[in-house]
Amino acid sequence: MIKVIASDMDGTLLGEDHKLAPRTAEAIRRACRAGIRFIVATGRDFKEAVQELEETGITCDYILLSGAEVRNPQQQIVNTLQIDMELCRKTYDMLKEYPVSVTFMTGQFDYSIGNPEKLEEDLLQSLQEYFHGMDPTEIMKTEMYRSIRKNSRRVRDFQELDEKNVPVYKIYVFGKEPEQLQKIEMRLEKNRRLVAASSAADNLEITDVRAQKGPVLKAYIESLGYTMDEVMVFGDSMNDYSMLSMDFGATIAMGNSEPEIIAAAKYLTKSNEEYGVAYAVEEMLKNIPAKQ
Repeated sequence: MIKVIASDMDGTLLGEDHKLAPRTAEAIRRACRAGIRFIVATGRDFKEAVQELEETGITCDYILLSGAEVRNPQQQIVNTLQIDMELCRKTYDMLKEYPVSVTFMTGQFDYSIGNPEKLEEDLLQSLQEYFHGMDPTEIMKTEMYRSIRKNSRRVRDFQELDEKNVPVYKIYVFGKEPEQLQKIEMRLEKNRRLVAASSAADNLEITDVRAQKGPVLKAYIESLGYTMDEVMVFGDSMNDYSMLSMDFGATIAMGNSEPEIIAAAKYLTKSNEEYGVAYAVEEMLKNIPAKQ
């Protein structure tokens, strides 16, 4: 019997507008009323994740930054997995060889190294991909743009970042040339202390090898007294592969998933635009009475 639902956000729980549809929110609330625990498992940091759930009435646990941070329903941090700072330095030195922008995500602020104008250009270009070619002037009006800008900090070099003594949980790499990102990923595969996965064709998300959604989810649910066969997971992209490829009770790929995700999952639901998460949860709940 399913007692836990864990879902990725972008491309999965959220529509192409990156918002939670009323139907999906209601399906999750019904599951919670039936006694099922809900966990968000996302590459986003806490601020970006929680803003999409505000005013929905949903209480959940959070696996954030691709697995580098875990928070309980009271939004308290219960575990973190940061990247060793010297390893960050060596990784950044390698990344400088490629035409990519690099952001160091610390959970509190996102730090970038470089020219302010170039960083702004890269941000707008990455969000154009995120919002499927939206005009930059319209992007700058979005809540996501305002949130990212408010959360962004620029440093002159890596030494300044090191001197701030902040934990780096994830290195986010954005690039306009997919073949360059593939070369970076191949080089990173040689380092057993790091793992890289993409949530879109134009990015790589680099974390400590222990900070992957699947293993982190397994450890967390077991610490709460659940077993793997009691867990249903949803995902769509390669940063969800570690969840969808593990032997959880029900691993469900979205209809808009990458082929590798569909191949790894046990089941396939409708796309995020067709409310695939809501559909699968509704079908499951037909056999589970709501708690009074």
